[in-house]
Amino acid sequence: MTPPGGRRVVIVGGGFAGLGCAKRLAKHRDVNVTLLDRNNYHQFLPLLYQVATSQLAAGEIAFSLRKLFRNRPNVEVKMTDVRSIDPEAGIVTDEDGRTWAADAIVLAAGSRPNYFGTPGAEEHAFPLYSYRHATWLRSRILAVFEAADRDPTLIERGALNFVIVGGGATGVETAGALADMIARTMTAEYHHLEVHAARIHLVDLGHHLLGPFSPKAHEYAERVLRERGVELHLDTKVAEVAPGHVKLGDGTEIKTRCVVWAGGIQAPELAATAGVPQGRGGRIDVKDDLTVEGFPNLYVVGDVANIPGPDGKPLPQLGSVALQAGVSAADNLLADFAGHPAKPFKYKDKGIMAMIGRNSAIAAMGPRRREVHGLFAFAAWLGVHAILMTGIRNRIQTFVDWAWSYFSVTRGPQNLDRTEATEIDWSTDGATPSVTTAAK
Repeated sequence: MTPPGGRRVVIVGGGFAGLGCAKRLAKHRDVNVTLLDRNNYHQFLPLLYQVATSQLAAGEIAFSLRKLFRNRPNVEVKMTDVRSIDPEAGIVTDEDGRTWAADAIVLAAGSRPNYFGTPGAEEHAFPLYSYRHATWLRSRILAVFEAADRDPTLIERGALNFVIVGGGATGVETAGALADMIARTMTAEYHHLEVHAARIHLVDLGHHLLGPFSPKAHEYAERVLRERGVELHLDTKVAEVAPGHVKLGDGTEIKTRCVVWAGGIQAPELAATAGVPQGRGGRIDVKDDLTVEGFPNLYVVGDVANIPGPDGKPLPQLGSVALQAGVSAADNLLADFAGHPAKPFKYKDKGIMAMIGRNSAIAAMGPRRREVHGLFAFAAWLGVHAILMTGIRNRIQTFVDWAWSYFSVTRGPQNLDRTEATEIDWSTDGATPSVTTAAK
């Protein structure tokens, strides 16, 4: 039972930011925390692409929120879909009309895909921003191989063409992992299929891949992907995503039944219900103490927030930023409850990383971005991401699966467990189930 009395804090969202805040507050028995999330688990978003490409089991990137706080009676976890926030009254309301009153609200509701108005993208592309998205995409990747194996003529209709939209870390990592999967696993398992006919297309509107990295890193990433057979379409926009093809801005049409959308994120719809001004990407602008101007009891952290950096520009939407901001919000809440002044959030930049595939990665470490490429960066990426995962059991199992994938041509779960993703109408540009509805 939740202890009576004490201050009440409602946290909306169990991602990096919400979890960081809740874990910090959980240590203070005089603070009652209610953590609301539409799922009953925390999902480790940086490894979604590995679930989609069968390197990891879906359960390895998810950890039960209730299990995490089982020894913290002052933390109450509720699985529910929050629909509105009233920061002035301190009220949070869910889809069933239930309400929670709080002395302070922490909005850490994450993000959703941004399709930038691209026709057909929301209906027919496969986003990669949640646990469900990853399992849905994995089933579609496997489904097109199975379909082509049954009927090789489907290759001419684009069955083995994969289009990835977005040249950031998610797009690059997915392209590299998919290239490895095709080259090592599919060639070994599909004996009578022309696996070599598979094509991966990576499309981005920018001049280079991995924008935040150095020019040297851009060249490295592009070279590695090209060597692995990935066709790059840079300085190119996606004009349309249809059920059976993608049209690019330069007039190119690619037949495909699998379009991966890694083209950017925006704030969730919930951000608009708070009654506060929204900035870039629909995100909520916050002050340096992570509260909103005019609403001292509303803290906004993670991908839903525009958090000012040292140069005044918003910090990037990274898991490390979200986690540190969540902890900082908790510290400021505790200071406020004790009558002490809040401290401005100062992000400790430990660097950025991107995996490009087997033995290939980029690590730009520290605020000065000291950069390394190749095997050392590959090992560093594995170590850092394993440490950041929640749960010792998940870390151990993840290392086991990584080792297995590295030394063997076989992979983790290759089960068609999302049957909706296998329902493909192979007639000319035939209809396909709505991706956003089925993978929600």
